[in-house]
Amino acid sequence: MRRQSILPRPNWQKKVEEKGLEIHTLDGKPYWNESACYLFSSAEVDILEKAVADLYEMCVEAAGFVIENRMWDIFEIPAAFGPWIEASWEADQPSLYGRFDLSWNGSGPPKMLEFNADTPTSLVEAGVIQWYWLEDRIADGLSPAQWDQFNSIHDKLIASWAEIAASERITRLHIASMTDQPEDLMTAVYLLDTARQSGLEASMIDINSIGFNPVRKEFVDLVNDPIDMIFKLYPWEWMVREKFGRDLPVAQCMWLEPPWKMVMSNKAILPVLWEMFPNHPNLLWAGWERPEPGSSVNEYVSKPIFGREGSNVIVETAQGATLAAQEGPYDQGPFSRRIYQAYAPLPEYSGVRPVLGGWVIGGEPAGLGIREDDGPITTNFSRFVPHAIDSQAGCSCLDVVFCWGFEMETIRCHE
Repeated sequence: MRRQSILPRPNWQKKVEEKGLEIHTLDGKPYWNESACYLFSSAEVDILEKAVADLYEMCVEAAGFVIENRMWDIFEIPAAFGPWIEASWEADQPSLYGRFDLSWNGSGPPKMLEFNADTPTSLVEAGVIQWYWLEDRIADGLSPAQWDQFNSIHDKLIASWAEIAASERITRLHIASMTDQPEDLMTAVYLLDTARQSGLEASMIDINSIGFNPVRKEFVDLVNDPIDMIFKLYPWEWMVREKFGRDLPVAQCMWLEPPWKMVMSNKAILPVLWEMFPNHPNLLWAGWERPEPGSSVNEYVSKPIFGREGSNVIVETAQGATLAAQEGPYDQGPFSRRIYQAYAPLPEYSGVRPVLGGWVIGGEPAGLGIREDDGPITTNFSRFVPHAIDSQAGCSCLDVVFCWGFEMETIRCHE
């Protein structure tokens, strides 16, 4: 694994816009950053793919344990929704997607930081934009023809939509998001497109435009048509606490992600994973309380169980020193409950720190997306950087100079 400085494609802004990425620049700086890329060997991608598969299998087992033992209190899930979650789990209701955030530098096992199992974004960037970036570079002779990418996201989304529709015998789908939030809307539009490509009759709706018919006990859209199956890019922990939340368990509606994902998307799953699979190479120690001074965990991360985009994350030492902290809104009521996890610093390349996003679609590993930040906590100011697989990688040298279509740069090799 290595980070390579490269020259952006001419007129790259227009090119990514044409493929669906409207948010490519934030505060005058590129959010989509193709002045660099990350290169992996085939063997490294095999390691990542296996880690994602193993982690998902463990998360499924851990979710089952939580549901069977009705650990609603510690997960801050209102108990009234417990039977509904149990029914969803027992019915094996399907899941579409999720994203593991991993810390890894190509050496040793990748470490799971968390699982975005409910509403992950950066899907367009990972599934579409970086794929066309690679195709363009190869076509223009700027990258070797043998380069590939860990990326079957688009095809697996279409296949998963088709499988879900067939198994649930549903032909109509609604996709809901906060349409005034550009990032959410962009993701929802992409999911709409893949659903339609699978053969579903799919339409968009703003999350606030969903109605409820108490007589028919069903959610309805703006023309009063019943909503049979709906994908919502909106967090479960918000939905169950809102006014219409009480109608969720009684409505004849299938949700994606399903109610049982309420458990898996909660960071309280991290201590459960450690208790069930202690010392697994892809897991970090995690607990409900801070590690004691003198324990094997000297530095740790304090995370709110419902936190997003690094909000309210604190990196501390067992002696009480704060190494890094991020402000945010998750400091009140049930949203303030925290878990503690051993600190796995992100690797540093040329002053930036990448977090690897391992995508799961239909329960299977599907691809990789990389976001990098200047600090130790990945925030909503991170940048997306594309990646490629160099099938000829695997050198054992200490320093390598690359110049194929690139700016000259000497990089320490991690092979």
